[in-house]
Amino acid sequence: MDRIKAGEIVGKTIISEETGRKFGVVGNIDFVVESGELLNIVVEQPTRYVEELNLKTDERGRYLIPFTAVKSVGDFVIVSESELV
Repeated sequence: MDRIKAGEIVGKTIISEETGRKFGVVGNIDFVVESGELLNIVVEQPTRYVEELNLKTDERGRYLIPFTAVKSVGDFVIVSESELV
């Protein structure tokens, strides 16, 4: 598997694996500095679909998608809706 730098993910569209719905755009990635563990994708330009999922938000009210829900990264960031609930 090819390695992808975090900066290459920012700006990519977030798509549901199950429905193909667009959730928004990757605005940033939360991670633990000491270990490098990836925690969340910060969603910018959220669509109404992501607003319906009752996701956690950060201190600025931006939606957070747990990185464990990410299934693949390419032209899009594909996430599993079933792992968001």
